[in-house]
Amino acid sequence: MNQQQLSGYVPTPPAARMENHGSAMVKIAMQSGQDVFARTGSMVAYEGFVQYEPNPPAVRQMASQWLTGEGAPLMKCSGDGVLYLADYGADVVCINLNGESLSVNGTNLLAFDTQLQWGVQRVKGMAKFAGQGLFNVGISGTGWVALTSRGTPIVVDCGRGEDETYVDPDALVAWSTHLKMKGKRSFKASSMIGRGSGEAYQLGFSGEGFVVVQPSEDSTDRLRARG
Repeated sequence: MNQQQLSGYVPTPPAARMENHGSAMVKIAMQSGQDVFARTGSMVAYEGFVQYEPNPPAVRQMASQWLTGEGAPLMKCSGDGVLYLADYGADVVCINLNGESLSVNGTNLLAFDTQLQWGVQRVKGMAKFAGQGLFNVGISGTGWVALTSRGTPIVVDCGRGEDETYVDPDALVAWSTHLKMKGKRSFKASSMIGRGSGEAYQLGFSGEGFVVVQPSEDSTDRLRARG
């Protein structure tokens, strides 16, 4: 076998705590005492010594709020080496929080440093537009977060200009929690070709921060209240 043909796929030495290897995989530099919470089943490879603890106590405390019907979908990863995570070929985005806070759709959350503060929270102001409350995972502090996207996402800086940024909630991956947010109803043009009922709602964001949007409008995997 000509190994030069595979040389372009060989991983480079880690340059950051979390970084991409290609578009659909995250590479995490693991060190003792610097553990990571990761989506259960997302490990695809690792180098060195890495241990896994499914449904750890910190996650069990949130299990009753993580409304997937399947319990808490996180595992704790610890050890020394390099860890590779992926989620069925979805694109991966790595974000380094520096005393900031982020609201993430739970199904788009791939991994995050355990020293970050986190919890399941209700997205305020959504019930009157969505018909029921929308639940996200709030993450804050200093550390790394890896998100997934169904296709290459767009990251919109809402701090540029005075115009508001409007997003379809079903395509929304994450946003800076200190952004101002409001709902808006409108006619959805897709209903003219048989995809919708005609009325849709969007979320408007303004202020200093960013919004991550994926090229998908599948809402079936959202964290929603039971019943």
